[in-house]
Amino acid sequence: MDAICILLQLYLYALFARILLSWFPTTPGGALASINAFLYTITEPVLGPLRRAIPPLRVGAAAIDLSPILVFFGLQILLGVLDCGSLF
Repeated sequence: MDAICILLQLYLYALFARILLSWFPTTPGGALASINAFLYTITEPVLGPLRRAIPPLRVGAAAIDLSPILVFFGLQILLGVLDCGSLF
């Protein structure tokens, strides 16, 4: 059970990092771009289907993608149900 908890928490950290990096522009070929590509690769299989199922929330001319928020809270709930606590 500890391995599952560790993997879920690592995924949660990767999702949080992807959210933070989405706020900053990256130049192709840079170190930040490769980190961003890695985070995209490991988080998109979960975010993609959810993004297709739930449309973005329109706020004036902008749109807010709710899928990372829902996955983030879903993982927090799953970690609580599994009684993972704080491993790190």
